[in-house]
Amino acid sequence: MYYTTGFFGREIEDLCALIAKAQVSIPVADRQEWPPILGLGNSVVITLTYLRRNRVQCELAETYGVSQPTISRAITAVTPLLARALARYIPTADELQPGQQYLVDGTLLPCWSWACGPGLYSGKHKTTGMNVQVACTLDGELVWISDPVEGARHDVFCLDESGALDGTKPRDWTGDKGYVGRDMITPIKKTPGEELLDWQKTFNTAINKIRAVVERAIANLKNWRILHTDYRRPLGTFRTTISAAIGLHFYSMA
Repeated sequence: MYYTTGFFGREIEDLCALIAKAQVSIPVADRQEWPPILGLGNSVVITLTYLRRNRVQCELAETYGVSQPTISRAITAVTPLLARALARYIPTADELQPGQQYLVDGTLLPCWSWACGPGLYSGKHKTTGMNVQVACTLDGELVWISDPVEGARHDVFCLDESGALDGTKPRDWTGDKGYVGRDMITPIKKTPGEELLDWQKTFNTAINKIRAVVERAIANLKNWRILHTDYRRPLGTFRTTISAAIGLHFYSMA
């Protein structure tokens, strides 16, 4: 169970309790019920498996002996409830501590190329998706993830929009060359027609070694494969799915 969902049986029972509580807090007219043939427990396990492994719904249907639409209804019902129930576990930008050293980097959460989402295409990554900013401490503790922004937006735009730098000193933050101009610690850019001096190369190497910490934190986050491989459900559900996966990640660390 753990290697399929990322949680042990007892932890899944606790999640079911949180989801049932979240369901009760929603007006009856707005509720989406999980399929009775699956029940809450199986619907949660299916949704966790989908988020953890990004398995094709037809495969899940074959595993559980139901139809693909039934699997789809389970995921559709449980995912928003997970996002709602686990929102309190997700740190906000307001919780970032002034004076604390942070490493920041942006990453693309890929999805299909939707005609209705022309702003999803990232020239940097050569694919479509949503951009999120990720911050961690120098020892690799993940402390903040921004709300998703369309992939066409540059990292520095996304960081500015998040408000993460408000109330903190940018010089306490370290990032890559994409954040040059925000008074952060970044590698030195090469001037056109000139080569970097030896000390500048040494400085850049040192910064990149430090930045490897946040890259590992992002790789760990993307163990939730729904954040690493193409998202196939309707684009309108992507943000909620991202919130659910991030909530699960922080919940598992609590």
